[in-house]
Amino acid sequence: MGETVLDIKPLRYFVTLAETRHFGRAATRLNLSQPPLSRQLAALEASLGVTLIERSPRSVTLTAAGERFYADAKAILASVEQAVSNAQAAASGDAGKLAIGFTMCAAYSVVPGYARAFGAAYPEVALNLREVVSNDLAAQVVAGHIDAAIMFPHQPDKGLATRTILREPLCVALSRAHPRARARRLAIAQLAGEPFVLASEEVAPTLRAAILDHCRSRGFEPDIRFEVQLQQTVLSLVDEGVGVALVPASMRKAQLAGVVFKPLVDAPLIEQVLAWSPGNRNPCLGRFLELA
Repeated sequence: MGETVLDIKPLRYFVTLAETRHFGRAATRLNLSQPPLSRQLAALEASLGVTLIERSPRSVTLTAAGERFYADAKAILASVEQAVSNAQAAASGDAGKLAIGFTMCAAYSVVPGYARAFGAAYPEVALNLREVVSNDLAAQVVAGHIDAAIMFPHQPDKGLATRTILREPLCVALSRAHPRARARRLAIAQLAGEPFVLASEEVAPTLRAAILDHCRSRGFEPDIRFEVQLQQTVLSLVDEGVGVALVPASMRKAQLAGVVFKPLVDAPLIEQVLAWSPGNRNPCLGRFLELA
């Protein structure tokens, strides 16, 4: 049996005729004259090999085949319109997929707000949020595994575009059992001689450098007892009372029962940036950049 290929335009003509049940009214709605409309519908019937309409001088009646074809044609046209809408949405970034990586600090600062705002503005975009160790984020953006990253500033040789999205002060994290846990705020010199817990240089070089520089500017070298990868691990060790730490202020939201957070006098500001590849052609990324 030969394959029947339908043109969309005759389907629109037929659906309009089926809804008006009158050639004159259908032609007016379609901005056509009646003869070409009649020819198009006759050609449609010929291509299908069935009679769709019974013609009379005053009206049009659908045959049983016509009634069924009318229902199916409406569904086809609706699907085509939806396909066009979907394609346009995907091209503009209003629909599709977007993968954003982030550090644990970002999970306690900007990520929840971005996720809520972006989800509300673009509900047809599947937003994939991935918590990643800091030193892997830039490489994952460059490799195309994620579309963008929220991270501490990276080295400038990564070929990424960046935008600062947050500046926040460092604060002091102490065990509740620490002698200084009841202080309203602390100066870094008061922590000289204390064991420090820090993120490793490989994981967060800018954060680590800010902490070391602040200690050195007040005349002492911190006693680094533990170097870890995750800020959550930093706080877990502080919770156990094995050291103190300087962490971004947003980490207060971690709310470990055994940890207190104190404002730091003359605290240095820590930046987080949004990083992406200028060559990324995902239109959803453009929407995220607009929002961020």
